[in-house]
Amino acid sequence: MILYYQTHSPFARKALVFAHEAGIADRLEVIHHETSPTLRNADVYAENPLGKVPVLLRPNASPIFDSDVICAYLDTLHDGRKLLPQDGEARWQALRLQSVAQGLAQTGIALRWETERRPELLRYSALADGYREKIEASYDWIESTLDDEPLHVGHIALATTLSWMAFRHLPPFRSRARLTHWFEAFEKRVSMQATPLSGDTHD
Repeated sequence: MILYYQTHSPFARKALVFAHEAGIADRLEVIHHETSPTLRNADVYAENPLGKVPVLLRPNASPIFDSDVICAYLDTLHDGRKLLPQDGEARWQALRLQSVAQGLAQTGIALRWETERRPELLRYSALADGYREKIEASYDWIESTLDDEPLHVGHIALATTLSWMAFRHLPPFRSRARLTHWFEAFEKRVSMQATPLSGDTHD
C-alpha cells in the first residue's frame, strides 16, 4: 500500500502513527506530498477530490481518505487488539475524543490562516479570537475528561494534534497538568519517535 503523506500534517501523521501502533507500518510505502488550498497538487487531486492528504492507495482497490477512514481500514488488517473499540461505551468515548482532536487541529489550521498565512490586510482578528477560544475550551474539556482506557484511536488523534499545535507555536496546552503529563508520556512511544514533524507550509 502507498500512503500519500505530508511531514507537517497532523492528520497524515495520525494515520502513520496508527499504522505503527497496529504493527503494520512496514506494509506502507510513504510518499510525501505538499498540499494547500492555494497550491494544487495534481497527484493528490487524482486520488482525492478534496486535494488533501493522507490518502491510502490500495492494490486493486479504490483509494481511501481521510485519516479517520484510513485508520478504520488499517484496523481491519491486523490480528491484535483493535484500536477502534468495536462496541459499547468505549467505542463512543474513543470516537468522541478523535472528533474533538480532529476539530482542534482544524481550528489550529484556521487560526494560522488568520494570524500568519492570509495576507495581513485580509486577516480578521475577531475570528482569530474565536478560534483561540475554541482551542482553550477544547484543552479544558480534554483535561477534565481524558480517559485512562487502553490505547485507542482517540488517543492517537489527540497526541498527534497536540504535537502539531506545539510544532506550530499555537496556543499552548501545558498549563493543564494532567494533559501535559499524558502527552509527555505518549510522545515517548516508538510510533511518535518514528514519525517526527518537519517542514514548512507552502501556499
